[in-house]
Amino acid sequence: MQSHPPTTPFGRRSLTLAHVATQMVATTRPPEKVVHKWKIFHAICTARPRLGVSERSLSVLNALLTFHPETALTGEDDLIVFPSNHQLSLRAHGMPASTLRRHLAVLVDVGLVVRRDSPNGKRYARKGSAGEIELAFGFDISPLVVRSEEFESLAADIEAEARALKLVRERITLCRRDIAKMIATGIEEGVPTRRGGQGPADWQEVHVAFRSIIDQIPRTATRQELEPIAEELSQLADDVLNLLETHIKSKDSSANESHTERHKQNSNTDPFTDLEPSLREGMAARAEPKPQAPRMAEGTYPLGMVLSACPDIVDYAKGGISNWRDFLATAAVVRSMLGISPSAWEEAQTVLGETPAAIVVACILQRGTAIRSAGGYLRGLTRKAEAGEFSLGPILMSQINSHLHEKRRA
Repeated sequence: MQSHPPTTPFGRRSLTLAHVATQMVATTRPPEKVVHKWKIFHAICTARPRLGVSERSLSVLNALLTFHPETALTGEDDLIVFPSNHQLSLRAHGMPASTLRRHLAVLVDVGLVVRRDSPNGKRYARKGSAGEIELAFGFDISPLVVRSEEFESLAADIEAEARALKLVRERITLCRRDIAKMIATGIEEGVPTRRGGQGPADWQEVHVAFRSIIDQIPRTATRQELEPIAEELSQLADDVLNLLETHIKSKDSSANESHTERHKQNSNTDPFTDLEPSLREGMAARAEPKPQAPRMAEGTYPLGMVLSACPDIVDYAKGGISNWRDFLATAAVVRSMLGISPSAWEEAQTVLGETPAAIVVACILQRGTAIRSAGGYLRGLTRKAEAGEFSLGPILMSQINSHLHEKRRA
C-alpha cells in the first residue's frame, strides 16, 4: 500500500480547505464499521436537496459505486475506484466527457468522494506479485462510510418533512371538499346561516370567505405556508357543519311539536282554486311559453376538456361529475354561490345555451377573486354573445394554458 496518499489534485485543479477537510474525514474510518453501499446511495439520493447535488451528479456517483466489486463498504478495505473516463461514461449512460468531468468535480466539492490523483493524472492500480492491489489512483469513496449516519439522518428528516407536507395537503383537500359540498347542501335545502333561523340565509358570504382562503394557497408551497391555511379551512368546515347540525336539530324539534297536528291535511288538489281570479290569470299567462332569442351556436367541447380547464367545480358536486347532467346541476349550485341573480342566469342560458352558460360559470369560479362581480361579468359576456362577439373556446384554452404554465413553473 502507498505510504503517502496524494493530497493535491493533478494539473490546474485547485486545492481548497473544503477538500482538505474531506480528506481528514476520510482518514477517520473506524476499522469495524460496515455499511451497505446501495442503502447509503439511496439515503444520499433522498438527502440530495440538502447536499446540493443534482440528479446527474448522483448518476455519476452511482456509476463510480459499480466499479467497487463488493456491496459492503468497510473501514478496513481500500475504497479507491479507478475507472477511465471512457468506462465511467459508458456506465453513466453515455454522458459526454465534459459533463462527466463537471459532475465529478461537484462530487468532490460536496465531500462525497476524494481525489487520489496519480503523478500523471491517470487512474490506475499497481498490483503486487501475488496479484493484490498495492497502490491505486482514482476516487476514494471512504467519505460514504464515515458520513453514513449523517446521510441517513438527513434522509430521515426529509422523509418526515415530506410526510408532514402530504398530511397537511390531504387535510386541505378534505376540508375543501367538505366545505364546498356542505355549502351546496345549505343552499339547496334553504338552511339559514343565522342562529335560530333568524333572518335570511346568506351562503354567498360563506362561499366568499371559503374562496378567499383557497386563493391563498400557492401552487408550490411549503408545510409552514400550508399549515395556517389548513387551520383556517378546518375552522370554517366546523362552523359550516355546526350550521347544518343546528338546522337539523331545530327541524326535529319543530317536527315533534307539530306531530299531533299532522292529521289536518288539505284535500284540495288544485292549488289554483284558492287564488284570486286575477292572480290565476296572471300565473296562467306566465306559464305560456315565450319566444326565445336565437342562441349562440353551442360548440361540442368534451367534458374532460372543460374539467381540465375548470377543476374547482368538482369540489361542489355531490357525487362527482361523470356526465353533462352532473355538470349542469353543479353549475346551478355554483351560480347561486357566486351571487349571480336568477335573471342574469336565465338570460345567459337563453342567449348562450344551457351548457355554454354552465361552462362560463365554471370558468368564473376558477378565476376566483380575479372577477369582482360574477353577475356583472356574466351579463357582459351575454351582451357580447348577442352581438356575435363572444366565443367560448378561447376562454377554455386560456384556462388550460394557464394551468400548464403554472405546472411548468412549479
